[in-house]
Amino acid sequence: MNIFRKLKIWGFFMKRNLAILSIFTIYLITLIGCSNEDTEEFDLNQLTRVDVQIFTGENSDNETIVTEKEKMKALRGLFARIKWEQNFKAEMARKEDVKTTLFFNFDKNMPERLFEYIIWFNQGEASATIIDRENNTLGTLEKEDAQKLRDILVNN
Repeated sequence: MNIFRKLKIWGFFMKRNLAILSIFTIYLITLIGCSNEDTEEFDLNQLTRVDVQIFTGENSDNETIVTEKEKMKALRGLFARIKWEQNFKAEMARKEDVKTTLFFNFDKNMPERLFEYIIWFNQGEASATIIDRENNTLGTLEKEDAQKLRDILVNN
């Protein structure tokens, strides 16, 4: 067999294998890219601490850290009951009552992940309005849950 013919056949198989490899690589990259978990979703069981900044008037009155087991268990339940509205830009007429920073520990080898919520306690409706500015979401808690949240965060 002629050497040029062997090279031509060899080249054909190499081109075909390269095309298959390229298609497989694109498929694999697409699969990996589309399978990433939504990093904004979090497991409330991994909530380790809540920093609370309480506002009275124009100033930050005091700051506390909530880490007690029973309070953390109650906060996990309350945060799970928040009804969220997505893609919501809100501006409130008055300054927030409380600013909270939630600390989540997803992996012991990684730093904690922080989420900040700004909370207003509405006296007339006896509800709470929660804003997550990072995700542009507005959350609400009804009467009993709002009072429990206020008791834990404000009336420490």
